[in-house]
Amino acid sequence: MILADMGAEVVKVERPGAGDEMRRSPPFANGESVPFLTLNRGKKSLTLNLKDPRGLEAARRLARRSDVVVENFRPGTLDRLGLGPAALRAEDPRLIVCSISGFGQTGPYRERGGYDLIAQAMGGLMSVTGEPGRPPAKCGFPVSDLGAGMWGALGVVLALLARERSGQGQHVDASLLEVPVAWSVWQAAWYFATGQVSGPLGSAHPGAAPYQAFQAQDGAWLVIGASPQHLWERLCRLLGVERLLADPRFATNADRVAHRAELEEELAKAFTARPAAAWLEALEAEGIPAGPVNPIDRVFADPHVLHREMVLEEEHPTVGRHRLLGIPVKLSGTPGRVRAPAPTLGQHTEEILPRLGYSAEELAAFRREGVTHPKGG
Repeated sequence: MILADMGAEVVKVERPGAGDEMRRSPPFANGESVPFLTLNRGKKSLTLNLKDPRGLEAARRLARRSDVVVENFRPGTLDRLGLGPAALRAEDPRLIVCSISGFGQTGPYRERGGYDLIAQAMGGLMSVTGEPGRPPAKCGFPVSDLGAGMWGALGVVLALLARERSGQGQHVDASLLEVPVAWSVWQAAWYFATGQVSGPLGSAHPGAAPYQAFQAQDGAWLVIGASPQHLWERLCRLLGVERLLADPRFATNADRVAHRAELEEELAKAFTARPAAAWLEALEAEGIPAGPVNPIDRVFADPHVLHREMVLEEEHPTVGRHRLLGIPVKLSGTPGRVRAPAPTLGQHTEEILPRLGYSAEELAAFRREGVTHPKGG
């Protein structure tokens, strides 16, 4: 999706008759998976039966015409089909193959299947998410899934840049597990430096305080980030708790982190004095970073989110006009855009296979014999 938004022609190879499993992920609009619509916008759908030698040959032809092949099978699966990175790059040394898997292409877990939930658990994320004393909780967004896609896209861009210099492609290896491991920066630092194993802190930060959520008089929640000393001093004056400035437990950020529970208790009482909107206005006036804890409906009604074009509209042949997420990185010279809606299953088969040298008679045979999706089926 990232590469398609930035102008790449992306051909999605799917199973005839079934397609990507995500096509069956709710909620649905007129029979189409709405999550599928966002994550597959701008792509073209080509159906190929990779269990048929003719489907395999078509996939090889497509690879030879491509700059990059992206795959997310378990390691070894494509090798057994003759479509592995070594085989494809033997035919075209300039080809870049990006493999995204649960645990990577090497190591003792390489052959295991993996989902976002499994990676969040094994990568430590679930152990530090949620409230202390509560059962393990995963992050509400699929950060391992999406993060692996981001690392894969970055790897592809780096490999393309390297190819401009060397003329050679390479194999990009990204995994779900390594996303939370690589992003465990603060918890890893604590463990490497002290041997201490971090646990869940709710909305708090392991290395900064105050930096968390508080409930206001009206029951609404807001978050503040006031760990730098000048912001801490402003916050105490704003909340009317100047006495805390002389308390040695809260003298520095490190002291406040060490006494986070006592600090939270003090500040929680102070925030009950006014409604959340009043606090947010006052915090903004003081230059203290703060914000409301928005539910999803408020996120997509937020004027700044809308100004930044993070809600787009697209016309789909089956669903009609629908909303989807915008592009979070803005390039001044070559901005991304959604170039087409998500494809229906096999929509572009008749467009792509002739470009690979297949005749109308061969396409008809492919449709009739299950090598591709039936036309209009």
